[in-house]
Amino acid sequence: MKKATTLILALALGAFAAQSASAAGTVRISQVYGGGGGGTGTYLYDYVELFNSSGAAVNIGGWSLQYGSSTGTSFASSTINMALIPAGATIPACGYYLCQVGSAGSGGVALPVTPDQVTSGPAMAQAAGKIALVSNQIFPHACSGNSVGGDYVDVVGYGAANCFETAFAPTLSSTTVEVRKLGGMQDTDDNSADFVAQGTNITTLHNTQSPGNIDCLATPTMPSTWGKIKVLYR
Repeated sequence: MKKATTLILALALGAFAAQSASAAGTVRISQVYGGGGGGTGTYLYDYVELFNSSGAAVNIGGWSLQYGSSTGTSFASSTINMALIPAGATIPACGYYLCQVGSAGSGGVALPVTPDQVTSGPAMAQAAGKIALVSNQIFPHACSGNSVGGDYVDVVGYGAANCFETAFAPTLSSTTVEVRKLGGMQDTDDNSADFVAQGTNITTLHNTQSPGNIDCLATPTMPSTWGKIKVLYR
């Protein structure tokens, strides 16, 4: 019996480790700020924060962040609306990745946490727009209404954007951030339910060096194999 249990555990751990490279469903957008550089904005630059909800590191190299206006018919109509994630970029287990993107001007202060990646674009609208995490660097990606599956790892439409997951998230301002609930853990594929517009003064940014999400570290929800192992053997 002991040998059988050990073998099952070893096989499960092997399967868990193998999921790292293909765990696209475990990564999602956890914060969006589009008020960078504005005259009344908090920060000088826009940013997008990503979160890895799994118990294994995920390599996101070769992916991209693609932006579109609230009424545009696609994500990344041109290269200036893209942030290309470099080869080898990795999000740690239950951790975060911070990408600093464009700016509308010279107002605001530097981000309080060092970005893992700095790009010149996209410069996102502060109130309403849409951003997609895409599993490749091909553009544009046409969209209309509910936009899930395929190349889309995650999509966030905010402020009456015309592309989203189920329904758009709240309208933003130069001093508010779109924040996924539970530190990035909540993901029902409904932007309106999963995100809250939160003041920059009470929002904590994270990068790959930040402590992992405590709830995720306790029992990661994805990959499910690891979560089951921890429940059985902790």
